[in-house]
Amino acid sequence: MPQRVSGRCHTVVVETCPDTPGKMEHMSSHDLRDRRLDYDANSLIDNPSADPFEFFDHWLSDATQAQDEGQRFEATSMTVSTVTQLSDGSWQPQGRVVLLKEWDEEGFVFYTNLDSDKGRAIETNPRVALSFNWSELERQVRIDGVAEQVERTQVEDYFSVRPRKSQTAAWASHQSRPIGSRKELEEAFEAAEERFPSDEPVPTPPFWGGFRVVPERIEFWQGRRSRLHDRIVFTRTEDGWSTSRLCP
Repeated sequence: MPQRVSGRCHTVVVETCPDTPGKMEHMSSHDLRDRRLDYDANSLIDNPSADPFEFFDHWLSDATQAQDEGQRFEATSMTVSTVTQLSDGSWQPQGRVVLLKEWDEEGFVFYTNLDSDKGRAIETNPRVALSFNWSELERQVRIDGVAEQVERTQVEDYFSVRPRKSQTAAWASHQSRPIGSRKELEEAFEAAEERFPSDEPVPTPPFWGGFRVVPERIEFWQGRRSRLHDRIVFTRTEDGWSTSRLCP
């Protein structure tokens, strides 16, 4: 017979097989099926501007304005998804949130340690996906494209305007590598601070760089009522960009 165990936050259901007493066959917990919002803020027309960058500029401006007006989110945060080949030959998608630092019609730029998991993944397979989630505005943007390293002068120019402690941290952290403790990380940071006198600029680490994601497909998603969301896709063609609407 199923056994039901109740707690303050959730209910656990445990079923046992009659012929193998005590064996757990099924467990259900943390039921979130009833948690949802109904979106009704905006809509997307069927034939938007033929320029996806104009579209993106408008939406990013809305997001940065909302943040500047007190909304608690990072308007420029985006998930960068890569694919890494494992030792058994299979492929593992990996995603992480970074900040968009520059963009134009050539692509979307972010900076990172080139020896990080994402840096090494991109070196092996430059096809990546970006995703912006502005839930406060009931909007998402998805971008599929190919990542390429930006020029070294561009990397150094951006690094020079980072906060000094962020510059120092770039030297202290072997990004994506295991470390013994928080104390060990803080000691590495202190050592990096001692290495670079406060009256001198912190140089750009040779292992630090940036990637530009050249888009091939850009999707704009607007939440709507009853899950009938708007999805408008721009796809790069030889003549520019084509547009289409997708079912939600």
